[in-house]
Amino acid sequence: MIGNTIGLIALALGWRRSILTWPAQLLSGVILIAAYASAHLSGGVGKQLLVIGVAAWGWRQWSRGRQQAQDGSIAVRFASWKERGLLLGGAALGTLAVGGLFTLYPALSWSPWADAYIFVGTLVAMVAQARGLVEFWFAWLLVDLVGVPLAFSSGLAFSGLVYVIYFALVLWGMRDWWLRTRTPALEGALL
Repeated sequence: MIGNTIGLIALALGWRRSILTWPAQLLSGVILIAAYASAHLSGGVGKQLLVIGVAAWGWRQWSRGRQQAQDGSIAVRFASWKERGLLLGGAALGTLAVGGLFTLYPALSWSPWADAYIFVGTLVAMVAQARGLVEFWFAWLLVDLVGVPLAFSSGLAFSGLVYVIYFALVLWGMRDWWLRTRTPALEGALL
């Protein structure tokens, strides 16, 4: 419950483009490792280990100020077609590789393909977030489509409920980031 609540806070901070999103994701990941391990969801444990690693990288990226907007916040943008292709290709290949690994070693996951999808989808979402890409929100939506039913069917009802709340926050965050990509163009058109 604590880990998921901190995860919600991290998502809200990401929506606001606050650098505090990254330490919140780190803390949430540490706490959620215990929850997923107790439910024997290796993909969930791996996902949280990945969250910790990518959160450290994302924190560094945002701290460097590479994506600074004029107001000092993190600038956001849509990915180029090449970046989208790389994200989609990486997601497909990563899911096949991780799903194959989980299938070869069934003790790692009772739901290998769903776990692989969530694991790799999380990586794609966080990499896109660290780069300030609006597509980060779409990746989270796709992860939630599998994560919510899997959490409920694994007996992690609170996690499932939190993912439903994530879904609403993701929609609001996506709208905010999307509109922020449009603001400079509109201001320039008015001048």
